[in-house]
Amino acid sequence: MAEIEIGIYKSGRRAYGFDDIAIVPSRRTRDPEDVDISWEVDAFRFELPLMASGMDGVTSPRTAIELGRLGGVGVLNLEGLWTRYEDPEPLFAEIAELPDEKATFRMQQMYQEPVKPELVTERIRQIKAAGVVACASVTPQRTQELAPAILAGELDLLVIQGTVVSAEHVSRTTEPLNLKRFIREFELPVIVGGCASYQAALHLMRTGAVGVLVGVGPGNACTTRGVLGIGVPQATAIADVAGARMRHLDETGVYVHVIADGGMSKGGDIAKAIACGADAVMLGSPLSSAEEAPCKGFHWGMATFHPTLPRGTRVRTGVRGTLKEILLGPAHENDGRMNLFGALRTAMATCGYETLKEFQKAEVMVAPALQTEGKALQRAQGVGMGH
Repeated sequence: MAEIEIGIYKSGRRAYGFDDIAIVPSRRTRDPEDVDISWEVDAFRFELPLMASGMDGVTSPRTAIELGRLGGVGVLNLEGLWTRYEDPEPLFAEIAELPDEKATFRMQQMYQEPVKPELVTERIRQIKAAGVVACASVTPQRTQELAPAILAGELDLLVIQGTVVSAEHVSRTTEPLNLKRFIREFELPVIVGGCASYQAALHLMRTGAVGVLVGVGPGNACTTRGVLGIGVPQATAIADVAGARMRHLDETGVYVHVIADGGMSKGGDIAKAIACGADAVMLGSPLSSAEEAPCKGFHWGMATFHPTLPRGTRVRTGVRGTLKEILLGPAHENDGRMNLFGALRTAMATCGYETLKEFQKAEVMVAPALQTEGKALQRAQGVGMGH
């Protein structure tokens, strides 16, 4: 791809986010009922290609159980409030009441409480006892430390997640996690991320991970792009990582799943993520607006409470409906934020594709006018796509 000259010293590729592209209908259409949006990773099959983000405002043991029953999988943050406090419910209530200017500082205080390995095991067992797939996340820095408690709880699927996770972390002061050795020796399938480039994704795939999370800074609660200046718009990032998946498949015969993580608030965003090459999506803020969500319409990123350099903020998402309504409908609003996977199913049917892997081959085009063309009245009145 041709690079654009930024200055005499530096050139760069043009990158695209979801709002910059459109999916092009093909010559065929289908009935939405004939579309299969199920997803399989390792030994697990899910009716929805959905992982709920491992963030405290999104996934609690209760919401993980409900998401499993609806066909997706919830990712519990094993370094969050649920594993630091026996009963964190009063803290969630307090977070919801905090004024904006005090939220980050107070949350930093809350997260100073140490993670308790016995609670890690207990929370995992609570999810498994409900008969759904138990999935949870840890950062690379705490993976080795919490591994015994994770295995004791008999977790099904582990996510090793950070703002950026690399296959080769270099440190002069500590012994970093050797991802390849850990994944090879660990007894559970592992998903790793985030990443946002072809080369980084390829190296992560070579560690033996069953899936790779794509996204650096696109989430509603994340300020990484402002604080650190790093990130890649999601449409380009997903397409690049999907390219790495194909190269890895050619080299090894092993298919590694690409999971788009962040930047999706509407059904159309999810459809574009799949069309760009994702196998599934990880959602945060849309699910924090569910009635069952832990903080009742508030959401914050994984690095919001960092003790010295917060890279996230508490955002208010409001309560829009039940988890079922947000994921599967019925929708009572016309802005694309409800019945997200009904929208994906309809998008695939409208374009004539029967499965997610077929939909990855859909034609897309650069189309920034998609958001504004013919929408003057909606924008002027603040309705529909003019919100």
